[in-house]
Amino acid sequence: MRLVIARCSVDYAGRLDAHLPEANRLIMVKADGCVAIHADGGAYKPLNWMNAPNTLVEIDDGDGHRWVISNPKKETLTIRLHEVLTDVSEELGDDPGLQKDGVEAHLQELLAASPQSIEAGLRLVRREYPTAIGPVDLLCRDEDDRVVAVEVKRRGEIDGVEQLARYIERLHLDSSLGEVRGVYVAQSIKPQAKVLAESRGFRWVEVDYDELRGLQSDELKLF
Repeated sequence: MRLVIARCSVDYAGRLDAHLPEANRLIMVKADGCVAIHADGGAYKPLNWMNAPNTLVEIDDGDGHRWVISNPKKETLTIRLHEVLTDVSEELGDDPGLQKDGVEAHLQELLAASPQSIEAGLRLVRREYPTAIGPVDLLCRDEDDRVVAVEVKRRGEIDGVEQLARYIERLHLDSSLGEVRGVYVAQSIKPQAKVLAESRGFRWVEVDYDELRGLQSDELKLF
């Protein structure tokens, strides 16, 4: 990881042209080649970026010091460094990835042991099914032997639906799996996430953690 704080201006040329005027910014260069330019605000979203794969060339000539980052799509990001305030590099090593909290991890374990609680006739193929962008929580097959990707969350929000969509996109690249459908499962799911899931063609299911653990709910039920 290389972090550069510099007074810089940025120009992007590609699908459209964009310009960032001269200002102090953080430039982040990750080991995978991704380059992101951040302001001191705006939460996590960069002002501009170039995903890998790309080529970064540092040029120091009569036009000043600049970085030119280009990718196979013929997009170019040019960063002109007017003044470098800080330039540090650090090897972060392998990252173990996001670890689920205890409840979410246990919920996944309980659902893997009882997939029919998600849908009648559902059977587990594998937990943590690997893809290039991370593991699918549960890969199952339904009564019609169709592959079902299940994303499990403690609280169901929009980002979980988007995550499931990305996993299914990767699974569709494997022709041996055939058609894949998605199910979004959580203890509670926000209304916006339900709407988004339905718009993507996914089912959503709310499950009771205590019931899955074999406990009786204190709430009265009609049936």
